[in-house]
Amino acid sequence: MRALLTTFSWQELRHHPWRNAAAVLAVMLGVALAFSVQLINASALDEFSSAVRSVNGQPDLEVRAVQGGFDEAVFAQLAQHPQVTLASPVLEFQGLALASGERQVPMRVIGVDALVLPTIAPALMPQPAAGADRFALFAPGHVFLNAAARSVLGLPAQAGGDTTETVQLRSGATWHRLGVAGHVAASGTALAVMDIAAAQDLFDQVGRLSRIDLRLAPGTDRAAFIDALQKSPGWPAGVQFAEPGDAAERVSNLSRAYRVNLTVLALVALFTGAFLVFSVLALSVAKRAQQFALLGVLGLTPRERLRLVLAESLVLGVIGSGAGLALGTALAAFALRVLGGDLGGGYFEGVAPKLHWSGGAALLYGGLGVAAALVGGWWPARAAQALPEAQTLKGLGAAPTQSRSHWLALGLIALSAALANIPAIGGIPVAAYLSVACLLVGGITALPWLIALLYDRIAPAFAERVLPMLAIERARRMRGTAAVAVSGVVASLSLAVALTVMVASFRDSVTHWLDVVLPADLYVRATSGGRGGNSGGTNSTDTATFPPAFVQALAQLPGVARTGTLRTQSLQLDPSQPAVTLIARSLEGSASQSLPLLGSALPVPSGQIGIYVSEPMVELYGARPGTAFAPLAVALSASALPTKATHTYFVAGVWRDYARQFGAITMDARDYERITGQRDVSDISLWLAPGASEGETQTAVRALAARQADGSPDSVEIASVGQIRATSLRIFDRSFAVTYWLQAVAIAIGLFGIAASFSAQVLARRKEFGLLAHLGFTRRQVLAVVAGEGAAWTAIGAVAGLVLGLAVSVVLVKVVNPQSFHWTMDLLVPWARLIALCGAVVVAGTVTAWLAGRAAAGKDVVLAVKEDW
Repeated sequence: MRALLTTFSWQELRHHPWRNAAAVLAVMLGVALAFSVQLINASALDEFSSAVRSVNGQPDLEVRAVQGGFDEAVFAQLAQHPQVTLASPVLEFQGLALASGERQVPMRVIGVDALVLPTIAPALMPQPAAGADRFALFAPGHVFLNAAARSVLGLPAQAGGDTTETVQLRSGATWHRLGVAGHVAASGTALAVMDIAAAQDLFDQVGRLSRIDLRLAPGTDRAAFIDALQKSPGWPAGVQFAEPGDAAERVSNLSRAYRVNLTVLALVALFTGAFLVFSVLALSVAKRAQQFALLGVLGLTPRERLRLVLAESLVLGVIGSGAGLALGTALAAFALRVLGGDLGGGYFEGVAPKLHWSGGAALLYGGLGVAAALVGGWWPARAAQALPEAQTLKGLGAAPTQSRSHWLALGLIALSAALANIPAIGGIPVAAYLSVACLLVGGITALPWLIALLYDRIAPAFAERVLPMLAIERARRMRGTAAVAVSGVVASLSLAVALTVMVASFRDSVTHWLDVVLPADLYVRATSGGRGGNSGGTNSTDTATFPPAFVQALAQLPGVARTGTLRTQSLQLDPSQPAVTLIARSLEGSASQSLPLLGSALPVPSGQIGIYVSEPMVELYGARPGTAFAPLAVALSASALPTKATHTYFVAGVWRDYARQFGAITMDARDYERITGQRDVSDISLWLAPGASEGETQTAVRALAARQADGSPDSVEIASVGQIRATSLRIFDRSFAVTYWLQAVAIAIGLFGIAASFSAQVLARRKEFGLLAHLGFTRRQVLAVVAGEGAAWTAIGAVAGLVLGLAVSVVLVKVVNPQSFHWTMDLLVPWARLIALCGAVVVAGTVTAWLAGRAAAGKDVVLAVKEDW
């Protein structure tokens, strides 16, 4: 076998390097895309986990509040507990820092007790700068910055020995100038660490803590310890225990669906690459058919011919996979340096990871590349095995194949439908992915039956016209060959159609959602520490609000017809899940007018409080319409006004929310004020009077903010509805930019597969064209027949790809998306775009067939007939 590879197979590679290079390129691109996505996501997740560990340290347990902070009396209770060896209080919040050029940047402020910090979270331990007072870590008015903070503030990486550095921080309405006394080693986003007592006093958080890190005595049963404390008298209802790795685990689990979906999309290129390997080897086997037959006459068994072609595909796969791993590593390194660790999902914003190369992942994706090449080479290998030696040596080729695989196709399609109804496994729609695979394979398997069904009815219409009749009759009678030729385009086109429909449906749903949730003309937000992103952390608006007097003053401004308010608040309902967002807003009209509800709102029973939950709340917390949602009562008990009454929260409806993947709860602002007594708001919407100037109104709002917020017009962020819509859709398009590139690669590979398939068919039919020339056909007429066959074959491929792609898109939109991200969308079919895509494929296939026919319909085709004389 090795001798045949180095002589027989090597000659084929040497004479047709570009054709085999195309197969290698297809495998390389598929492996490179999938491997680079894996490396980027794994590196970002490792860096994020490392940053969480450096900030949170390695305690045995963490004590956190369901929302906001909690009374520091809990710390006194825990510090005196006999099973607690060390308790470290922490106050942390999102603030703003003033960078060079008066630019406001997010800054996470952490107050710590330096006396207990080294044994639990050494990365947060303040390190005084050279020449600084060693007791500066206990002194008020001093902070210690990590490297990321120095970078965003425009400070040098290392402080100068004689330079006095300061930083301005804000949480709320007042700026505070603090001296930079040193650094901390914690990685991740920008941090400013200071003494906890100084932070409490400076930022109006006296007596409040964000968390307590606990180190337990050896042998302590954690479950029993937690249970005893939660049942002890006076234990606050809104305080929870969490494992130290929960934060990183939450992001890992909830970004896993996004990462898996992105990887599957990357493997689409590898899937179509397998068809290109198939096309290239089919061309090679067709051209060398007489050589294979001669080897069979000389003693090479059919099974050895099978192994020889499989060995050739293995070589292509190994070379392509090796090159793909190298290219994928380079792409990942480039993407991490230029784009950071975020590929559009928003899970790792602000993380700047280093490349973490994985040998296990390299073996996995390299093996997938080799497997794809072997699968692509299997059918050409079977064709080489089944060659009739005597008939092939005479140049008669193989007999037409009649496909009877429609029962297998129907079985695969039925299996696909059954798999689509299976729930996700561990948050990953595994069965749905298998459903798509069965649908694709079943659809491609049904191609011969579809060709017969269609062209048996079309053929009589062309019986009187010779050239179209020849093209149609060959497609009809050689349906197996035609199915092989167009299988690559069906695979790539169906996936391209499915992705096009999915993205168009999602974008249309987001656009309609924005129309409902953005009814006003202008939106005013209190400047805060940055937006929440997808990390599941505290929403920025928790730390910046407007008082009622400011809202009333806005309503009196010239040009403002009316105002609306909104307050958001993060709730940690489950330590194993990211925080959900509680939204208190005006619902004076009806919920259906203010929220994009799915269905009608249910009437709220007397004595209960109506709430409206987003779709993820139903999946993650079981908050189904018509039921009471007890976790919200527990979460709000800490901030509720003292009263003997208990509140029951009734789920009156479910609404779509594409901004908060981890869940949101909406309630009427009047109910929220009555329960908590809090009247501050975080967002204000303004409806302008007819004829009012948007620019003048914005100027008036900033002037009002300057008068009521310590003379700072930058204390508010103002955006028009058009700006918010444009920004939202730009973020959407950025999130799917990777999808567009993967789709383009898959289509390009599929189109090249058309070229290779038609070349294989045309070159194997040189004697047939010679016979047509002897019968009086001109070269132009022969080319017209070939081009007609190309149009007929790619037309059926385009129809099959369109129908199959629409079926796959239904699975993606109705099954994969809800199981992955817990929200739904309306199916939208962009017919004009799909018809243009299918038309382009038909034109490309026709032109490709015509170009391939030019080489085969030359002057030597007449001489080819003499080879049998």
